Amino acid sequence: MTNLCSTMPKSPWTSKSNVVPFRGHDLRARSPGLYASGPLYERLPTRDESGHLLGDFMMLFPGLRERPSSECRERVARVNAILKGFPEVVFADINLKLNLLWVSVRARPGVILDIACCMKFHMPEALLVAPRYT
Repeated sequence: MTNLCSTMPKSPWTSKSNVVPFRGHDLRARSPGLYASGPLYERLPTRDESGHLLGDFMMLFPGLRERPSSECRERVARVNAILKGFPEVVFADINLKLNLLWVSVRARPGVILDIACCMKFHMPEALLVAPRYT
């Protein structure tokens, strides 16, 4: 599958100097009922290979689990393709029961917004979970 973010305008923070292959979970391999998984806090990495702290964020995909299984698999494959386009992604987990995506990333200014905007561009129903400041 091609990099879905190639159609998006490049962020001023995008750099090819730190390209590292995506080493998180391959989300296409995940399907409901096949894998029993432990609590997220037991599987979630907090530091990268060099010992630097990782950042993380969540996104909701309302109605994902209610879609037909073929459409659900296509959406999960699209999420996987988007995340593979960002070398900062270290870990990703989709919880289909909660329609929730959890992503852990290496720190880079703007990386969370870059990923969230790319998800929103290709999947308009995606919602970034964040505090609301007024």
